[in-house]
Amino acid sequence: MVSAGDGLPPLREVVARHGLEPRKALGQNFLYDLNLTGRIARAAGPLEGVTVVEVGPGPGGLTRALLAEGAARVVAIERDPRALPALAEIAAHYPGRLTVIDADALAFDPRPLIGPGPARIVANLPYNVGTALLTGWLDGDAWPPWWDQAVLMFQREVAERIVAGPDTRADYGRLGVLCGWRTQADILFDVSPSAFVPAPKVTSSVVRLLPRAQPLPCRAGALEAVTRAAFGQRRKMLRQSLKALTADVGALLAAAGLAETARAEEIPVSGFVALANHWDRTGRAR
Repeated sequence: MVSAGDGLPPLREVVARHGLEPRKALGQNFLYDLNLTGRIARAAGPLEGVTVVEVGPGPGGLTRALLAEGAARVVAIERDPRALPALAEIAAHYPGRLTVIDADALAFDPRPLIGPGPARIVANLPYNVGTALLTGWLDGDAWPPWWDQAVLMFQREVAERIVAGPDTRADYGRLGVLCGWRTQADILFDVSPSAFVPAPKVTSSVVRLLPRAQPLPCRAGALEAVTRAAFGQRRKMLRQSLKALTADVGALLAAAGLAETARAEEIPVSGFVALANHWDRTGRAR
């Protein structure tokens, strides 16, 4: 039996044949609906001439959609060796267009494999490492990055933190500052738990992040340090929470044009950038 869309077997058959039952320890929740994986791939399109980096392809549902939608190449990074034979079948079906890397994406740099032309990240990220992967793609000192957009699936609560600003205080934190500083991030659509096997307990969301061509000048490490201190005690005023950075909090806040009585959840990205830059200039960065 073959799938009507791309001539490959249905994903449920592939999973059964290769013994690919999802493992909680790997954060695996598989998407079997090829209409849904196609929608995710199209959200990152057009893909002609584009190299796509995919993390955690599992049995390859999204991988197949990316290739069917015209991606020039897909570099799929998979740490579960059980999935490699299934992905090899897809590679044989699309000769020369799929490169499968047996590695942990947290420790693997895909840039040497990308080559010329635009590169894009598209992935149904494993829940247990999604945030760490995203921050790794955002916090380098070099900018613009090697990718021209990222279309990623997260738990809904993480997606809300990614797009949050000070107008949504409950969700606004370090992740929202980092993403808002360097990207324009939007939630494209939600995915019901019933779409996955096994069904998670939460709704998922597909997020698109577009790199800002000229984000406010700032050293990434300084911004991370300032937001870590500020949001580490988010209910306290900045004059208290920033004591972890400097003994002279008043001078730092005055230089950044911020009130000592403000709280982290009230400060826009530009305010955190100003804090980070003044902290750097006074020689207290570490």
